[in-house]
Amino acid sequence: MSSIAEIKKRLKRNWYQFINNNSKKFATPVIDGSSPPSIFVGEFGYPHIRIGPMVPPYHGDTSILDKPELWKGKSLEEIVNYRINLLKGTIMHNVNDISGRYIESLQEMALSKKVVESTVTFEKIPSQYVNKMSLTNNESEEIPIIFSAPVRDFKIIPSTANRKIEKKYYDHDSKATDAIIHLYNNNIDISQISKVLSMGMVGRKKNRKLVPTKWSITAADDILSLHLVNKIKDNPILDNNLVFDFNHLENYYSVVFIPDDVWSFEMIESWIDTNGRIHIGSDYESGKKIDHYPSIAGAYFAARLAVAEYLFRIRKKASVLILREIHPEYFVSLGVWQIREALRECLKSKAKTFQDFDSAIKYAISKTSLSKIEWIKNSSIIRNKKQKRISDYLT
Repeated sequence: MSSIAEIKKRLKRNWYQFINNNSKKFATPVIDGSSPPSIFVGEFGYPHIRIGPMVPPYHGDTSILDKPELWKGKSLEEIVNYRINLLKGTIMHNVNDISGRYIESLQEMALSKKVVESTVTFEKIPSQYVNKMSLTNNESEEIPIIFSAPVRDFKIIPSTANRKIEKKYYDHDSKATDAIIHLYNNNIDISQISKVLSMGMVGRKKNRKLVPTKWSITAADDILSLHLVNKIKDNPILDNNLVFDFNHLENYYSVVFIPDDVWSFEMIESWIDTNGRIHIGSDYESGKKIDHYPSIAGAYFAARLAVAEYLFRIRKKASVLILREIHPEYFVSLGVWQIREALRECLKSKAKTFQDFDSAIKYAISKTSLSKIEWIKNSSIIRNKKQKRISDYLT
């Protein structure tokens, strides 16, 4: 496996090669290409935010550049290279205003079933506006990741609309939550559902507004996972303790399903910095949804969706504990899609089966490098299970 330093060098080399290959196009403020489609809605300055299209400087099937569902099995380097290819153009806009040609063009992109031929005219040559992505384990070092510039004009050639999404777009009476669940039940990918939500295209007309991209992804994961959790509450209890383990992009997962009549869910994350120091964050819910915003942020909801999907699929109910160990080799944060898609893939594999809880936990922890004491100290589910056994013995 390549070292972190080698991957960083290749990423920088790929970046400069991308610039050189497109130097003639970058010498003009006009860029045309096939958008995956991809849309950016920022959060900084909310409710006055930056919003705009993301377009590569070439044509063809570019769908993989902004479709995380296709990134399973891809390396960190490959995924970063996908993002490098997209140029971001934005204007300042109020989230409560979803009218006008610019916004309507972006909404048409979100509706599209295919790539969208786009032309962006920037205020200035975009090479003068280079954003950078910080490395997760060394904030003083950065890798250039994307071109960005203010937009003067934006035009698209409308593509074929997804009729399932279009139907909800013109439904001004349904709640946004109901629309999101409907689209999910009709096999629309989470990545597209979040774009539709982000562009203020679902829900009651008076309530529609733009939603920052990060918020819309988390909202979709939260809404859909809660929907499934409510569905599985009437299922029979899981027969045995199940443990799945998986490695994706140097993120190591152990997932424990515990027979239980009452839903509870916990995710514990540990990460090791370049100095070898261990950091831990965890969040937990029992019986009902979490009552605060998770300390591990959107990762919590992305993971909850994946495990709820699994229980819904096998028609069982259980409590779930996820141990996630992040190694230094995962040095560029790629987003919460990575957790959702990794766990979806993980739960397609064959589980280890255990009749007792202690054996299941022991095996799950053995697949990580963090000590048993640290995991147990930070786990509400483990403490509660042990306490329950003591109280059962005393009664």
